[in-house]
Amino acid sequence: MLKLIVGLGNPGIEYAFTPHNFGFLLLDELANRGHARFSVRECQALTARTVLADTEVRLAKPETYMNLSGVAVRALMAKYRYEPAEVLVACDDLDLPLGTMRLREHGSPGTHNGLRSVTGAMGTGEYPRLRLGIGPARGAAERFVLTPWKKKELEAVAGVLDRAADALEMIPREGMAKAMSVYNARPSAEAGG
Repeated sequence: MLKLIVGLGNPGIEYAFTPHNFGFLLLDELANRGHARFSVRECQALTARTVLADTEVRLAKPETYMNLSGVAVRALMAKYRYEPAEVLVACDDLDLPLGTMRLREHGSPGTHNGLRSVTGAMGTGEYPRLRLGIGPARGAAERFVLTPWKKKELEAVAGVLDRAADALEMIPREGMAKAMSVYNARPSAEAGG
């Protein structure tokens, strides 16, 4: 059962609308839907509680910066005794095109430093994750992920945030496998892509 959703990103207004903060933006969408507020600082994260399909879920934005995200995740897991399978991590993914997403029950962190940190902190890759496409990069990847989105990209960003939040709301109701089968497909042509 899903008990904690962690969105990966970097604290600070200068990073707010950059591709690397897709995880934070998704948590903002979930909080808005549930009328929740990120008002608690604990375990080096800003947290909120919301309800997804009659299930109370904690939302967490690590304040450790991306490369140390696992520090906050490990502390929250210890405090609330969460198991890895109860913690879903949402993050950006350069290998997926903007406007797409990929929900998985487990996997490797690949080249994503935030996922590497979380995987190292948990000691396992056996936790669900939601990768939000930001590709392809314009120029050097390190610079691209920290550069604010262009105005024309924000429509695709809003669309995938809506779909991703729908997917996370489906998991407690119908399970991970159903959410994966529905939301891992590319958006339909009438949805813009």
